[in-house]
Amino acid sequence: MKAIINGTVHTVTEQGTIEGGTVVLDDGEIAAVGDSDEVEVPEDAEVFDAEGMHVTPGLVEAHSHAGMGEWAQPNDGDVNEFTDPVTPHVSALDGFHPRDEELKHAFQGGVTTVSARMGSANVIGGVICSMKTYGTVADRMLIAEDGMKAAMGENPKRVHGENYDREPRTRSGVAATLRAALMEAEDYAERRDHAREEGDPFERDLGMENLARVVKDDFPLRVHAHRADDIMTVFRIADEFGIDNLSIEHATEGHAVAEEFVARDVPAVVGPTISSASKYELRNITFETAGILHEEGVKVAIQTDAPVLPQEHLDVCVGLAVREGLPEDAALETVTRNAAEILGIEDRVGTLDEGTDADVVVWDGPMFELSSDAQQVFVDGERVYDSERDDVDPREDYAW
Repeated sequence: MKAIINGTVHTVTEQGTIEGGTVVLDDGEIAAVGDSDEVEVPEDAEVFDAEGMHVTPGLVEAHSHAGMGEWAQPNDGDVNEFTDPVTPHVSALDGFHPRDEELKHAFQGGVTTVSARMGSANVIGGVICSMKTYGTVADRMLIAEDGMKAAMGENPKRVHGENYDREPRTRSGVAATLRAALMEAEDYAERRDHAREEGDPFERDLGMENLARVVKDDFPLRVHAHRADDIMTVFRIADEFGIDNLSIEHATEGHAVAEEFVARDVPAVVGPTISSASKYELRNITFETAGILHEEGVKVAIQTDAPVLPQEHLDVCVGLAVREGLPEDAALETVTRNAAEILGIEDRVGTLDEGTDADVVVWDGPMFELSSDAQQVFVDGERVYDSERDDVDPREDYAW
């Protein structure tokens, strides 16, 4: 049992911010949160005094490749299964490497949960998983499968059309490939369900089983889309197939069609934005996007797309968005509660609420200020990082 006392506690709940607050961690969960004068600290608790510091939930990144496209990996790592433009049969869990140095950088920088996923080479990339960044076994780091990865725009065109000389070569081809796969999944689900009702034999297909969850079971579809026209193509296809559980990933030109996000109640996972226009569809990249979408009423999360940007710099990305118009009182939500709600894991992470996972970060200043650093990090109630010690990680024999 542990207690963090006397800090400025940002609960990201209806409790708001508590000056001189206490957070009690017990058995891997948040046991109590409140004013230090009101919360009783158990006698056997290990106490951490956070006076003058800020206490937040562990940060949550809603779009990452940490654990997949590994730190210092000279090629694509295990991010993209290039062999076909439609690969719904693969799962991020099977390619997630707990020893990826990016994950160590993540939790040392206050990022305790990431949605790890395949890249954007394929129109349909596979099943995405929300993972803790600290651990030794992927299965125990898994929080939940949180969606199916899809991608529009230049990446699938380049990888399959230019590199492999096969469809899709154009944006129309990308859209047609996505439609065809969703239609196949609908037909597959109907045949499967009919066979089950009749007691007939049925040959299962792993990819179609996964994709049928999107068209029949409300499994989220998470679509890489930068340009406004690509975003509208996603909305058009989602409307055609009745897909309501949807998120737009990157949303570089999302600010240009903010009203369409609002009309459909679709969230945006914005970033990575510390970039030049390295390809044509990024020509309108700006840190103003998150603030504009937020002001229009869109639920916004901010991402690094690690290792495109280092995972530990998620807080820096938030700070730059604040500089360009994202309100300070909304900043923390973009990498805690909003991100968790988009991923469907808000019952576990993203807030300092009683009963949620004891993922907590103690900062020496407001999280989004560039001068602030994580001082102490707890994951599932275990202290995994202390800025003043290099022997906190209990995995003494664990080779990174």
